[in-house]
Amino acid sequence: MGRFSSGPLKIFHGSANPALAEEIATHLGLQVGDCDVTRFMNGEIQVLINESVRGDDVFIVQSTCSPPNETLMELLILIDALRRASARRVTAVIPFYGYARQDRKSRGREPITAKLVANLITTACCDRVLTMDLHAGQIQGFFDIPLDHLTALPLLAEYIAGKRIQDLVVVSPDVGGVARARNMADWLGAPIGIIEKRRARPNESEVMALIGDVKGRTAVLMDDILDTGGSMVRAAEALIKNGAKEVYVCVTHGVFSGDAFARLVKAPIAEIIVTNTIPVKVPDAWPPVPPVTVLSVAPLLGEAIVRIHEDLSVSKLFEQPNRNNH
Repeated sequence: MGRFSSGPLKIFHGSANPALAEEIATHLGLQVGDCDVTRFMNGEIQVLINESVRGDDVFIVQSTCSPPNETLMELLILIDALRRASARRVTAVIPFYGYARQDRKSRGREPITAKLVANLITTACCDRVLTMDLHAGQIQGFFDIPLDHLTALPLLAEYIAGKRIQDLVVVSPDVGGVARARNMADWLGAPIGIIEKRRARPNESEVMALIGDVKGRTAVLMDDILDTGGSMVRAAEALIKNGAKEVYVCVTHGVFSGDAFARLVKAPIAEIIVTNTIPVKVPDAWPPVPPVTVLSVAPLLGEAIVRIHEDLSVSKLFEQPNRNNH
């Protein structure tokens, strides 16, 4: 019997990250729901729900990661299938929210895809969304349904704290991530640094200046996404050039697209720490340095699901402990 044998809570998932969904279900003492996500011969997605969900509180675990168009469409069809099967409530658990980097018009005639995806999920009659470390906080306001925004920051911070490294400095790889780095620095009781950079076009950046003192310190580069690795490599090189002893990279979403691993293997990085919001596939030939450590967000997502199911506060999960060295 599961932890919720007397309650109508069920976990379903698409093809994006089935391992994470299984881990969440195991954490809750449940089994994932029985459904098939297949393709018609012409490539259209077919979803079949193989068990009754009438009156149930259903959570769909589906990151809209690579391939983003496929995983997003799977999510929308799963929502529709469960809604038409008379689920009492459908919550989309989206550990990684894709299309988030176009969250405003920085130039003329640009789309705002973060808002478009929010509209699609809402139009599919999803009741609420549970997500983690959005690329920009204002995306929460793009939804006209309840949204719970989790962060992996405590998980990453506790991992770094467990290393008992002296003379830490937390560095944001760009000005836009200062708030994220500040929160990490508060958790660790460390100072903050900022790398100012100019981005000529997507996935290309140039380090401009370093704000803060990193000389003789161990730097922790904190960001939400590690995509092609170009920005992190240049940031790490800039920190070492300015006197940092070592550089650790902490990110929530390890996208690792294109030649990311080929770039990162040449970088002066001691360790890369990511979470499993996206399945991380480290190449078999990946050398031991820098090691890639994957932390699981399943317990955090599982506890948030419990709190939503039982109508309890989700924000209680992130009450910051008192630290005497703050």
